[in-house]
Amino acid sequence: MESRNRITRRTLLGAAVSLPAISPALAQAKPKIGVIGAGRIGGTLARHWANAGYRVMISARSLDEVQKLAAEIGHGVTAGTPQQAAAFGDVVLVSVPFGALPQVGKDNAAQLKGKIVLDTCNPYLGRDGEMAKEALEKGTGVVVPTYLPGVRLVRAFNQVSAAALASEAHRSGEKVGVPLAADDKQAMEVAQRLVRDAGFDPVVVGGLSTAKSFDQGAPAYKTLTARELRAILKL
Repeated sequence: MESRNRITRRTLLGAAVSLPAISPALAQAKPKIGVIGAGRIGGTLARHWANAGYRVMISARSLDEVQKLAAEIGHGVTAGTPQQAAAFGDVVLVSVPFGALPQVGKDNAAQLKGKIVLDTCNPYLGRDGEMAKEALEKGTGVVVPTYLPGVRLVRAFNQVSAAALASEAHRSGEKVGVPLAADDKQAMEVAQRLVRDAGFDPVVVGGLSTAKSFDQGAPAYKTLTARELRAILKL
């Protein structure tokens, strides 16, 4: 396991990508965040980031609902369609049912191209059928890029319960850990900052293929402290 972790970390830090470099401004400043799917996960994270001073646009199937949520959150949060949120964000959070990912990728391909995308979506056999079976067998980090091609994908916030996301942010003592998997070094750095600013502790696991280790059903798929996650994942 130790050898594998060294390999995946080396892959993450040294992998060549064909996408253009992320601008220094995005790497250092607070990027604008678009949220596709402002439900219990997406809406809660939008609230945390808005409270931390980020500009946020939320979106969902019902514009009326996200307009109400935006007004409730305040801090300049705006509401729009998924395409508008994808275009708005320097970083885009996608938090929808797993079965909706192919359509999200198709409908927003132009707006998402080249952007950092944080993917929280979990496959469930009873809800998502064959898509879920493939994702759980191969790993979400391997399968999701086929639905969201051309993005700087980071698997994030998929294993923390919605209740914990709402109630445990910025808690005293050991913070709740959020495992992260990505093949893009700069995207990983931005994701770590967003996890911290949301009130949690980022745990870098490795490249996208390592996301399988905290997919739905894995031992790390539960709300844990960063220390507990590192022990389970042998990091």
